[in-house]
Amino acid sequence: MSKLLTLRLAQLNPTVGDIAGNAEKMLEVWRQSESDLVVFAEMALCGYPPEDLVLKPAFISSIETHIEKLCTDSANFKSAALISTPWVIDDKTYNAVHLIENGKITATRTKHHLPNEGVFDELRIFEPGPLPDPVDFRGHSLGIMICRDMWFPDVAAHLKDRNVEILIVPNGSPFTTKKSQDRQEKARECIKTTGLPLVYVNQIGGQDELVFDGGSFVMDGSGEQVFQGAEFAEATYDIEFSGGKFTCPESIPQYSETEELYQALVLGLRDYITKNGFPGVLLGLSGGIDSALSAAIAVDALGADKVYCVMMPSPFTSEDSLEDARGCAEALGCNYDTMPIDQAMGAFTTIIPGLSGIAHENMQSRARGLILMALSNSTGNMVLSTGNKSEMAVGYATLYGDMCGGFNALKDLYKGQVYALSEWRNREGEVIPKRIITKAPTAELKDNQTDQDSLPEYETLDDILECLIEHEMDTAEICARGHDETVVTRVWKMLDAAEYKRRQAPPGVKITSRAFGRDRRYPITNHFGKNIEK
Repeated sequence: MSKLLTLRLAQLNPTVGDIAGNAEKMLEVWRQSESDLVVFAEMALCGYPPEDLVLKPAFISSIETHIEKLCTDSANFKSAALISTPWVIDDKTYNAVHLIENGKITATRTKHHLPNEGVFDELRIFEPGPLPDPVDFRGHSLGIMICRDMWFPDVAAHLKDRNVEILIVPNGSPFTTKKSQDRQEKARECIKTTGLPLVYVNQIGGQDELVFDGGSFVMDGSGEQVFQGAEFAEATYDIEFSGGKFTCPESIPQYSETEELYQALVLGLRDYITKNGFPGVLLGLSGGIDSALSAAIAVDALGADKVYCVMMPSPFTSEDSLEDARGCAEALGCNYDTMPIDQAMGAFTTIIPGLSGIAHENMQSRARGLILMALSNSTGNMVLSTGNKSEMAVGYATLYGDMCGGFNALKDLYKGQVYALSEWRNREGEVIPKRIITKAPTAELKDNQTDQDSLPEYETLDDILECLIEHEMDTAEICARGHDETVVTRVWKMLDAAEYKRRQAPPGVKITSRAFGRDRRYPITNHFGKNIEK
């Protein structure tokens, strides 16, 4: 019978740049451990992704200081620890992991495959390390693969050839829809290559647009999952490994796809607000579905006492909208006020005589944005923008109006997903009035206006946009799905024309593989669209 190895999996929520705070959080978990080895997630010491902080000498110096302190403070601990951090070796900076035991760094391994797509650009800041060799630890041979190294067979094969017993994978893997299935498939491919059991530890928390969902797991040498950790929650899990088999606590049930999505939005907003020190949020509550869902997410993230909703009616605002906005705020229990914009509209039309059409419509939105930003300045609360991905894609939003704000929980949600999440949120009691979900969506910037005066039906629009954005399909491919070529061409042109607006939009939670921003980078000055009809 092989020697027993006990592990503590530490699924924590670090804050990027808070090296001292992260170190203290790690020490607390480490100090309480009775296991042989505590495994922390990727970049747990500095937070992930650190981006260009890594290029600052003062940042690297602080990391070195706190690694020394961690060594000193842990000298008498029973457990050793795997701690991932940026690290300089021979004047080159690596994404590294240290094994610290008895107050010393006893082994260091570096990440071999550096991601360089989507939100990742590690090749800008790190050197790729060599294929990692095994780490000898208390009579065991450990194969340490940092995050992306699990996704490539050469690292696993290299470690198998050197007779490791177990693969340990510290991760900073952000959430997107269906990402957990992708991770587990890659883990099984790795196990198939090696026949080795695998331990996967992922961080949780929000970091700007990214949300890390945790979901740490353990698989045996056959690829069977023997443990599943919680999603979107800090936790530690103690497991045992002996004779190629694990003894684990009971797995944590996973969320449904819809609830998983909602939890990502809640955590992303909560951490953005709390880690950046805002006392709360405020938003314009229009009586429409986007602002209602945003308010619900904000209340679930922060508590009703930290959410301030403002209804800013114009002469075009319906009684239904007034009733629905108030009903939503009352159901959520959040702060609510009404500030009509009639006088502001009158002032602007006096300053700019003859203001009409789209200019008059957008003036209303900008008056509301001005009010919200003034309230933000006076209270310190952050303005929460409420536009969805469908609208942002085609430019159905007003710069310096409804697009103003510091963050947007719905930024990467298509309109259909907004409806689905609103229905889901009402499953145990109506907090978003039913009429908000069932009525025709409208900006109410002129009489009898609906979104579909300017846009295709959202079901059609969402499908075309997903084809264009997520899959980069051409017109013929999209039309083959049953869409009219004229509509497809129109949507494509709107998508390209709105790029300049999106560059000025606030950040928001990323939940797809092609979120606007670093995932999808299109030039503003772009004449390729002139060839679409050709």
